[in-house]
Amino acid sequence: MSSSEFRLERSVELSPDTKELAEKELRETPERVREALERLKELLKENKDLYFPDDDEILTIFLRPCKWYPESALALMRRVAEFKRDNAHLLDGLLPEHEKDAFLDHKVVNVMKGRDNKGRRVLIVSVGGSWDPKKVNADQLFRLFYLIHLAAILEPESQVKGTVVIMDFYNMGWTQTMGLTPAFSKRLLTFIQDAMPLRLKEVHFVKQPMIFNVVWNMFKPFIREKLKNRIFFHGSKMSSLHKYMAPSHLPSDYGGELPAIDYSGADWYPVINEILPHVQNWNKYGFVKDS
Repeated sequence: MSSSEFRLERSVELSPDTKELAEKELRETPERVREALERLKELLKENKDLYFPDDDEILTIFLRPCKWYPESALALMRRVAEFKRDNAHLLDGLLPEHEKDAFLDHKVVNVMKGRDNKGRRVLIVSVGGSWDPKKVNADQLFRLFYLIHLAAILEPESQVKGTVVIMDFYNMGWTQTMGLTPAFSKRLLTFIQDAMPLRLKEVHFVKQPMIFNVVWNMFKPFIREKLKNRIFFHGSKMSSLHKYMAPSHLPSDYGGELPAIDYSGADWYPVINEILPHVQNWNKYGFVKDS
């Protein structure tokens, strides 16, 4: 069992302020929810090449980021199916245990305890000097992202309030620069922009050295306008980051008032492992497989 500090907030009712936000930003009302769920179930019956369950929890995962427009949710399901098909060599049958060592022994990905001041989950990706691409390569890095996103999409609060990513490049050198391949860049950005049923609100690049420009030039061609407007560069100026994320909810690693980070992906691994049935089911979703 995961400790109370490291847990998934699944199957919980939205808080009053989140309900208000959902109605304001996502058009979410009881009547609209009911109608959208019914219509999406009809659309799935008509689109026989797709396999997704008509389970309300799963359908809500797709409807919320699409503001409860059933046709848009179906289009998102189709993009998810296409992404899974195109990246089958990495994602087919993927289970948490396959990346257990990367979670337990390497501090590359971490999820902040608690949420930020806007109620958002915060993913921290450390691809600076502490990352050894020979031990956790870019494909594994992507698989870690993917597994963490499978957990995040189950949280109703995260579905509404969204997520934030902090990309930490502290002490990045040529080893890490070469580890972030063009194939990884394209795959990650395709996933984020087309096939991730989550509201990614902001991406913050921090502590990036000059060499980071090599990486940025690799990523830039694949970034569309919507995402470009959500990416912010701060270097070592944490006061710049604090314009978007309050210090009261950040660890001292990022100039915040909370204690320095003393936990890692190892603490989150049991949380990911607890949703094993969900991961196994998700592996079956997508295009109907030829029998």
